[in-house]
Amino acid sequence: MAGLLKKQLKEAVKVIGAGSFLFASYLTAVGDERFYANQLMPLMQKIVGAETAHVLAVKLISLGIVPVSRYQDPASLEIKAFGLKFKNPVGIAAGFDKHGEAIDGLYKMGFGFVEVGTITPKPQEGNPKPRVFRLAADQAVINRYGFNSCGLAEVHQRLKAREARQLSQEGHPLGINLGKNKLSQDARADYTEGLRVLGPLADYLVINVSSPNTPGLRDLQGKTELRKLLHTVLEERNALPVEHKPPVLVKIAPDLTIRDKQDIAEVVTELGVDGLMVSNTTVSRPETLQDPQRSETGGLSGQPLKELSTQTVREMYKLTKGKVTIVGIGGVASGQDAMDKIRAGASLVQLYTSLTYQGPPVVTKIKRELEQLLKEQGFHSVSEAVGADHRDSNTPT
Repeated sequence: MAGLLKKQLKEAVKVIGAGSFLFASYLTAVGDERFYANQLMPLMQKIVGAETAHVLAVKLISLGIVPVSRYQDPASLEIKAFGLKFKNPVGIAAGFDKHGEAIDGLYKMGFGFVEVGTITPKPQEGNPKPRVFRLAADQAVINRYGFNSCGLAEVHQRLKAREARQLSQEGHPLGINLGKNKLSQDARADYTEGLRVLGPLADYLVINVSSPNTPGLRDLQGKTELRKLLHTVLEERNALPVEHKPPVLVKIAPDLTIRDKQDIAEVVTELGVDGLMVSNTTVSRPETLQDPQRSETGGLSGQPLKELSTQTVREMYKLTKGKVTIVGIGGVASGQDAMDKIRAGASLVQLYTSLTYQGPPVVTKIKRELEQLLKEQGFHSVSEAVGADHRDSNTPT
């Protein structure tokens, strides 16, 4: 009798175990938001290091192994920005798909646009490892990658191979983020080389002068240097032998003085730069940080960056009088976060760190919540909500 009971118990355990595995597999495949955020992603973070997890995620997405999203982007989320159509305003920020390996898988996840890079002219390893640190207690990440890049030639070959599948006409633009090599003595030459090689394959280009992990890079945000750089870049862009001249945007830091922001606004409006990416990671460390790894050197992203980046969006929108398209980046983890940046002046938003903590379902969650917020606040489209805070006399700008 005892032997039979033991055998039945073993069988029950097997059935329950198999059932649990199948149920977990089902939740993974369908992209259950709570399962990813509360179970799967925390488990992965316990057993896989930050950079290894990043590399693994890019690989899986490049193979198309992503949860199925059945959410259909409504017309209210569609927006036109710098001459391009976006089916929705939620993009993946540069730094995730550094080498342009997972573009189509990222579109499959529901992103309205994908930005690859940062890409440097020559291949470079970046900074020594470890160089990525999760601050789980703060829903944040500190990285000091240092523009690890496979270089222009490899990315060009990869993007050229998928050129026929380019989805920009379907409302899924591709952005390419350009940087300079660490040891380069001529930043303008590096950026123009990147533009000449990859410009014809881009729907838009980003000049990244704000990573805190390349020595001297942020000096290029100074008024004189920025004007020289952007003047050269725009001339090269205009000379590209293509019918569609890709818009040029500049990615700026959140750690700028009021004078810096005024200078940048003056330069981009004077030269006719198409847009601003606001913002990169911050070198500041808010006193609210709790994680033991908070003192690591590098750029801080995620929730602690959210208010700082949104305020920078608000200031740059005001300084450019709403005439320069802004992409809001930093701490976007919900529809409300996206809406805050849109109301502050962003036409589009990007995320990255929230993907680390909530997994692929965060994309659909943000879009669904944003759709609902637009309805609740009386907006028929994203474009109607852009800069709404500046039109509200009760909201300080």
